[in-house]
Amino acid sequence: MWSENIITSIDIGSSKIRTVIGTFSEESSRDFNVLGIGVTTSYAIRKGNILDMEEFKSNLDKSLEEAEKMAWEQISGVYLSFNSSSFDVISSKGIIAISGDEITSEDVDRVLDMAKNGVDLPNREILKVIPEYFIVDLEEGVKNPLGMSARKLEVVAHIFSMNRNILGNIRKAVGDVGIEIYDTLPNLLASPEWILTKRQKELGVVCVDIGASTTWVTIYEEWVLKFSSVIPIGGDSVTNDIALGVRTSIDIAEKLKIDHAVLLLWEDTSHDIDIDLSMIASNDEGTVSSQYLTQIATARYEEIFFFIREELRKVWRDGMLPEWAILVGGGAKANGLVEVAKDILRLPVFIGLPVEKESLSDTSISDPVFASVIGSMIFANKYSSENMPFSLNIGGMFSSIVKVFKKILP
Repeated sequence: MWSENIITSIDIGSSKIRTVIGTFSEESSRDFNVLGIGVTTSYAIRKGNILDMEEFKSNLDKSLEEAEKMAWEQISGVYLSFNSSSFDVISSKGIIAISGDEITSEDVDRVLDMAKNGVDLPNREILKVIPEYFIVDLEEGVKNPLGMSARKLEVVAHIFSMNRNILGNIRKAVGDVGIEIYDTLPNLLASPEWILTKRQKELGVVCVDIGASTTWVTIYEEWVLKFSSVIPIGGDSVTNDIALGVRTSIDIAEKLKIDHAVLLLWEDTSHDIDIDLSMIASNDEGTVSSQYLTQIATARYEEIFFFIREELRKVWRDGMLPEWAILVGGGAKANGLVEVAKDILRLPVFIGLPVEKESLSDTSISDPVFASVIGSMIFANKYSSENMPFSLNIGGMFSSIVKVFKKILP
C-alpha cells in the first residue's frame, strides 16, 4: 500500500539538476513509487557555489516544472542534496550528566548539542550531527543508549558544516522560485541510503560519489558512519585535461571522454585509432589518437583514486573493507573505471546500481547518477519528524501559492 505522503527531492550538481517526486510504501522505507522526474543542465554553479543567480534559478525552476508535469503535482517543499567543496566534516565529543535514573531522548539531544557546541566554526552553518557511538558511563560503542541506567552520557559524533554564505545563496535561489526547503544534506549522507545494504554497512564498505567537481568518500562499519571526507576534484578535471591536451572545447572534450576514452587500454596499441573531431562537431577539425585520449583520462582518474586511497589510510582502512568500494555519481560511469579503482584501492569495486526500478514506462532510475536524489528521499522518509502529508503543511501551502503567482505574473 502506497502512502499519500509525497516527497520531493532535488539534487543540485555542477553539471545537472535532478528533481524526483515520489511516494513510499507504508511497509518499507526503501520501496517507493516514482511519480515524476526532471533533469536540466546546470552551468551556473561550480563546486556548490552559484556563479549566476538568475541562470541557476531558471535551471532549477525548469527541473521542477518537468517533474511536476510528469507527476501532475504542484510541489510546495523539497529536500535538498548537493555536493560542495565548502562542506567540511569534523569529529567532536560531548558529555553530560544524566538528570534521572534512565537515559531519555532529551538526554540524547543534550549530549548531541554539547558535541555541536564544542566546535568553533566561524562563518559556517552546521547541517547535521551524526553520532558514531555513545559511551554510557565507561561502556563504549553503544549504538542506542535510550532506557539505559547511567550517571554520565558521552557521544562521539560527526559534525557536517558548510560555508554560511554559499548555503544562504542556494536557499535564497530555491525560495525565489517559490519552494520551501524542508531539509538540506550533503550527498555523502544521501547516496549511501539508497545504494548500501544493511549487511554492507555492518561489515565495512566505502561509498565513493564522483561528481563533476567534487568526490565524496564515506565509510560505514558496524551499521554506523565511521569516516567521511570531500576531495575537491571530480569528472570535470578529466574533461579539462582532455580539452587542454587535445586543444579543443570543453563540450567536445566531454563527448570524447564519454564516447571514446576506455581507461587502461592506452597501453594496448592494437586498439589505437584516429578519432575525427569533425564527426563530433562540424566546427572542429583534425584528429586525436584514441590511445592518447585514453592516456589523459586514465592519468586523471588514477589521481582521484590515489587521493581516495590516502583518505582510507587515515582511518586504517586501505585495502581492509570486506564489503568493497561502491562507486556512484556521474563520474562513476567512465568506461573502464572499475578496473582503475581495483588496481589502486586494492579492493573489489562495483558500480552502485540499485535494483531495477521501472516506475515510469520509458525512464529507469537504476543509474548511479540518481543515487543522491533518491537517497535524500529515503533519508527524509526515514528520519523526518513530519507526521502528516506535506500538502497539509501551512508553510508549504503558502510557498505553493507564491510559486503559482510567480509563474502567471509577467
